[in-house]
Amino acid sequence: MDARIQERVNSWLNGSFDESTKAEIKKLQAENPDELADAFYRNLEFGTGGLRGIMGAGTNRINKYTIGMATQGYANYLKETYPGGEIRVCIAHDSRNNSRLFAEITASVMAANGIKVFLFESLRPTPELSFSIRQLGCQGGVVCTASHNPKEYNGYKAYWNDGGQLVPPHDGNVIKEVDKIGSIDRVKWTGGEKNITIIGKELDLAYIAMVKSLSIYPEVISKQQGLRIVYTPIHGSGIMLVPEVLKQFGFTNVSIVEEQAKPDGNFPTVIYPNPEESEAMSLGLKKARAIQADILLGTDPDGDRVGIGIKDNHDEWALMNGNQTAVLAFNYMIEGRKARGIAKPNDMVVKTIVTTDMIDRIARENGIKCYNVLTGFKWIAELIKEKEATENYVIGGEESYGLMIGSRLRDKDAVSAVAILCEMAAFEKDKGNSLFEKLLELYVRYGYFKESLISITRKGMKGQEEIANMMQEYRDHPPKSINNSDVVQMLDYESKKGRNFRDGSEWKIMLPKSNVLQFILADGSKISARPSGTEPKIKFYFSVNGALTNKDEYENVKGIMDSRIKGIIEDMQLQK
Repeated sequence: MDARIQERVNSWLNGSFDESTKAEIKKLQAENPDELADAFYRNLEFGTGGLRGIMGAGTNRINKYTIGMATQGYANYLKETYPGGEIRVCIAHDSRNNSRLFAEITASVMAANGIKVFLFESLRPTPELSFSIRQLGCQGGVVCTASHNPKEYNGYKAYWNDGGQLVPPHDGNVIKEVDKIGSIDRVKWTGGEKNITIIGKELDLAYIAMVKSLSIYPEVISKQQGLRIVYTPIHGSGIMLVPEVLKQFGFTNVSIVEEQAKPDGNFPTVIYPNPEESEAMSLGLKKARAIQADILLGTDPDGDRVGIGIKDNHDEWALMNGNQTAVLAFNYMIEGRKARGIAKPNDMVVKTIVTTDMIDRIARENGIKCYNVLTGFKWIAELIKEKEATENYVIGGEESYGLMIGSRLRDKDAVSAVAILCEMAAFEKDKGNSLFEKLLELYVRYGYFKESLISITRKGMKGQEEIANMMQEYRDHPPKSINNSDVVQMLDYESKKGRNFRDGSEWKIMLPKSNVLQFILADGSKISARPSGTEPKIKFYFSVNGALTNKDEYENVKGIMDSRIKGIIEDMQLQK
């Protein structure tokens, strides 16, 4: 074993760690030295979603000690940033195994450092945490969750005073403070219990009122209150708020998928508790078919991602991808605000660089600014902060099933998304239309955009090296053509340079540095490569587009675009 790794292992075996942790390490030493090395070869770092990893003993694992040390570092940074005055933080957690324990440890460490803590009485969706930071005037916040990851994972999302996740320089500075801790003996574990206030219903009511204020056509809901809605929280925290929000919106015919209604960190009915996965939505689809529903919705364990199912043009149930959902939601907010006379000249919308460019086209043709930011809602929150004095934020989103409507919170919010998507379905039904028909109308008007995603997993130390080598190879030897179409541009967000291969020109990318590459092809296709910030994988995003002259041509054009994406994947020799 590498000497540095062995040194970390020894420090845990000889340190002030509990006996069960030491026993777990000794068992790994005897039975699985490779897993032991993976558990200690590095310290967990904040990525696009904060601190996230497999639960277990080790510096590269989520456990009470890595949670405690991260919290001590975060507390030190808060005290350094806000000297003298009262510091407040809000803490929440989802349904995952150990999430309540980790939230209580986080609260105890913060409180022991003299920080005023607002701890939710029980699990709550992540967006309510973001909202509550702003509502309570907090300087920071934490939610213990691993979002949509498998049951073995947990995590720690850290937030700043605007309700958004940490961005530079704060994220890097917190890591520096964590690194300074060096030992669990430097963590203040207890002693500030009086600084902890338990919160719950009062914040729920304020949050629900905020979501209700986002409604554009409440009178349509009153006419379509019997819209047949099926909802599944996939064993997560969405059950705490989504049914009540739908009730407050005026919907009276909501059916819950009972097999997935109970919060359970073992996620017994699914492999991945992720509404992006058709398997996770299968029970919902079954119920939707059985009751002839109008719309199906599912949220992930911490209630920030939403998946929807609707009937397609063949009257068959289909799950929308994140780009399609975003197109429908962005267009609804833009069109609806114009129709109701509440649109403002300085309205803006925000998306990420790997989200469909169809949204850019919709915004442009409606005279609204559309900004593109790096992947992760923390960058959308950061842009709102930068622009809020001069521009009015309406909606933001990304392809990974995330939407954020309105600026009263600063993270993706599946709870409000569910409500607005149901309102959209009611609006279309009131016109004798469906959401899929609306999508086809938008394709005819703005062009048909088709996106796809491949995630290639490479676990452990070797996996990280393979992913790094893959990215370096693309940078050093960019392809000249892909799928018989010339590569005309390469955007390297790490070097912050764009290159035009036709005329040799270069330009500076005005976004923070990020390990992302994009290739733009002559036929309008776009390929993006991005190593995940929270998981051992590299993601490839594919976007193609073409004209759709009328709805009847949809299947034909879809087939052409599917073939184009298939050709790109085969030419790039990408395998999962």
